[in-house]
Amino acid sequence: MAAPRVTTQQIKAARALLGWSQTELAKASGLSIPTIKRIESKTGGLSGRPDTSSRIVSALESAGADFIPENGGGVGVRLREGRKAETIALENLNASNDE
Repeated sequence: MAAPRVTTQQIKAARALLGWSQTELAKASGLSIPTIKRIESKTGGLSGRPDTSSRIVSALESAGADFIPENGGGVGVRLREGRKAETIALENLNASNDE
């Protein structure tokens, strides 16, 4: 299985849009919290085993996140139409959101 082409920044952004903690992502993906923390501590493309990356991406996509590939305007993430974003104040988007 090929690793999804998303970045750790997209994973964090998807979590923020969904209002998920690292614990919630771990539970939804069937991975451990230390694994989520380790992956999110790096920048750039997802590292580690392809199966691990696929499980993270699948969990976020199942919850309504759409990952936008590089298309000349940069990579991104958005919620699918009809999925309401959780509100997190800009000043609260920091490490304190990560359990």
